[in-house]
Amino acid sequence: MEARAIAKYIRISPRKVRLLMRELKGKKADDAMNSLKFAPQKGAPILRKLINSAVSNASQKPNVDVDNLYIKHIYANEGPTAKRFRPRAMGRATRIRKRTSHLTVVLDEK
Repeated sequence: MEARAIAKYIRISPRKVRLLMRELKGKKADDAMNSLKFAPQKGAPILRKLINSAVSNASQKPNVDVDNLYIKHIYANEGPTAKRFRPRAMGRATRIRKRTSHLTVVLDEK
């Protein structure tokens, strides 16, 4: 039995979120939530909310023990990039890329 939660168009670079995700894969859901509570990164509250949503989705299914859920898969795909320009020296301009992410968490029972 799998339960998943997906967050799309999150305004954080996938590379920055993957640093946190690497630590969470394979952990129990409540242990992951607890470690994210004390993480200083910008992506920590976003991932915490996403895991909480996946746990809620799992609790809606029959015969699921929420205490035995663990993170089976967790990944960040690249979303669309907003492009902006910033003026630079001697009349030039440089491109600024505001990256977005599509985050996915899949929980399973042990």
